[in-house]
Amino acid sequence: MGRAPDFPAAPQPEWSLTPTFLDFLGTARFDPVAGAGILVAAALYLVGVRAAGRRGTAWPLRPTLGFFLLGLGSWAWVSFGFLGAWSLDLRWAFTTRIALLLFVVPALLSLGRPVELARAALGGRALHGFNAVLGSWFVRLVGNAVFAPLFAIAAFLVFLTPFAFVLRSNPVAEAGLTLLVPLVGLLMVLPITDHALLRTSLFITAEFMLAFVELVMDAIPGILLRLNETVLDGAPALVGSFPAWFPSPLWDQHLSGDFLWFIAEVADIPVLIILFLRWNRTDRHEAKQLDELSDEEMAALTAEHLRRAP
Repeated sequence: MGRAPDFPAAPQPEWSLTPTFLDFLGTARFDPVAGAGILVAAALYLVGVRAAGRRGTAWPLRPTLGFFLLGLGSWAWVSFGFLGAWSLDLRWAFTTRIALLLFVVPALLSLGRPVELARAALGGRALHGFNAVLGSWFVRLVGNAVFAPLFAIAAFLVFLTPFAFVLRSNPVAEAGLTLLVPLVGLLMVLPITDHALLRTSLFITAEFMLAFVELVMDAIPGILLRLNETVLDGAPALVGSFPAWFPSPLWDQHLSGDFLWFIAEVADIPVLIILFLRWNRTDRHEAKQLDELSDEEMAALTAEHLRRAP
């Protein structure tokens, strides 16, 4: 009998063009810029723990483990694992890495309570300067719960432009993003989690309502990437051999939109939870202050409120 004729293999469906779980876990590449940033952060934290001990504060083990294992560990995993290794060639690896460095890594680093550690380690003029920086208009602006989603929308809209390819392919830009994105994320998350910062319950309520609106707005960049049928970053076609799961440029962009949409939406949930906890704490604080007023002080406060009322 004659040999059966050869037929071309059926094309793989787009949804199957993703790495396997073993590919995802087994891919690694060391990033010296991220490695340097992680080492500096670890050294500063240990210096803070030692300084706090010299000032009589025994820093607990739990936040230390959270900072190193979850915070720095997630930074290393994002930078040295699959996302870091394929960030140059895959759009979805690049956008997912940036989103995780902006939202997830800073949130996990905050488990180490670095603001509280700095206050325990510093004293005198250094502590006064640190508190002045935290109270500055810039940190208060960046640390506002409304700023983070708005900044994320503006930053992620860059992925819809050719500038995304410039950031992805330029070594200097890549190095800058590796260090600056987690730093910006920390500036956004640490003031929100600072228990020493008290705001009025009315202000927090306004933040809470705006955060709900931005929960919908955050999805816009990811949706636009997912639904657009044209490759938006203008990157040239890749040459060379790639794994069988490597996606087409358009499917790569669609995956980028899927992951970006998911991460941006999930990242808003901790913000809402923190705002609710802050509102609850502030409400109890305000109620305690009112309970401590004498009858004469309460009457004077009520009269002043009625006098100012329109």
